[in-house]
Amino acid sequence: MSATPTPAYYVAFCAIAVAVLKAVNEEVTEPYMDEPFHVPQAQAYCKGDYWSWDPKITTPPGLYVFSLVLKKIFLFKCNISMLRLTTMLSLLSLPIALTPLICYHKRERPPQSLATPVLEAVIIASFPLAWFFGFLYYTEVPSLVSVVSTVVLASQGRHWLAAMLGLVNCTFRQNNIIWVLYAYAMSQLMYLRFRRAAPDAKQPAKLHDPLALEARPGDLVWSVLSAPKVLPDILPALAPYALDLAAFGAFVVWNGGIVLGDKSNHIPAFHVPQVYYFIGFATAFGWPALLSGEGGPLGLAREVRARMFGSKRNAAVTAVASAIMCLTIYKFTIQHPFLLSDNRHYTFYIWRRVFLLHPLVPYILVPGYIAAAWAWYIRIGQDQTLLQSLLLPVCVVPTLLPTPLLEPRYFLIPYILLRAQVKDVPLWGLGLEGLWYAVINGVTMWVFLYKERAGVGRFMW
Repeated sequence: MSATPTPAYYVAFCAIAVAVLKAVNEEVTEPYMDEPFHVPQAQAYCKGDYWSWDPKITTPPGLYVFSLVLKKIFLFKCNISMLRLTTMLSLLSLPIALTPLICYHKRERPPQSLATPVLEAVIIASFPLAWFFGFLYYTEVPSLVSVVSTVVLASQGRHWLAAMLGLVNCTFRQNNIIWVLYAYAMSQLMYLRFRRAAPDAKQPAKLHDPLALEARPGDLVWSVLSAPKVLPDILPALAPYALDLAAFGAFVVWNGGIVLGDKSNHIPAFHVPQVYYFIGFATAFGWPALLSGEGGPLGLAREVRARMFGSKRNAAVTAVASAIMCLTIYKFTIQHPFLLSDNRHYTFYIWRRVFLLHPLVPYILVPGYIAAAWAWYIRIGQDQTLLQSLLLPVCVVPTLLPTPLLEPRYFLIPYILLRAQVKDVPLWGLGLEGLWYAVINGVTMWVFLYKERAGVGRFMW
């Protein structure tokens, strides 16, 4: 039996990635930005020195162990070019990891061969933040691949294996423990939604979880009240994830907190607007997927308008939500010293030229945040239940709220998990999304490689 051929679009994705890595290694010959911390630490591991630790590093050593494993298997050297290959290989595996997740949300059978990722997975893997950091020695892309794989394993009911990989997740980034719990919760919501009683067996307890677009505010209350009835059915699957939680709790006690190393610049905060920035970020990058649903942009706009102002109750809820959001912006906006001083990042210019343009600008954006949030809810709720659609926002809050720095990398995992839930993007929408990502990737990489400024450095996310 002949092997299934690899799709041309995935071959092109891999070929372009190899060419970009070659250009990065030729132009950026010395460790850049965070690499001066990560590269020497990885090289120490390669030499067998597992006990020295740079106190400026705030994440666990998963990335360095991953590089060490590749070194042992493929006899890689631990120079900067080979270390960057670690993250590029993770990027090349991302479409393979995403394919079963996308098929899971579409409730389609994934391709039989791992070497045949679906087109949508390749396009999502080209997401600008994933693409850019796939060529630098950073934790982002290996962490993303590990999280996506955990979610996939949980969706397949392979909970012990998912929990084992969940521990690996947390060696890349500590707050990945939230995404381990997300994997468990998502799998159980789908299980409760579609399980059926065996013939002649007693009908199982039901969780009140109506379709998202048909749900009313009171349904959330009924969902909470019905949850105890289904706990006996979902608690057995929790056991392996509970071990992850226990291990994470032991780490926090041992370490005296979540952050490793440089705790002074990573003090947890109550940064409520961070959630609003994520909504804006997701919409700015994901608008092709948002606007390409049934009914097109006008249909989506009508639905959003109806949700916000379609009745007196909706208008009142929108007004109250706007007032609360304005209050949280006033009370909890944080301007981190890194955001204000490091002019090598795009967020430095966005903050100064948008948010600091006028004192009212952060408040003027509030209706846009609400409209965008409704647009995403409508798109992912096309074929999901209320709790399935609210699970990701619930998990986003504890991952973003404590982070004082406006940093696009923190949005990477939740965006990819959000985008994977949009199940009905047509081919033309995928083409538009791929083109949008390609333009951003081309511009940002060209600026990074060839527009270095004397006294400033290279611009990056």
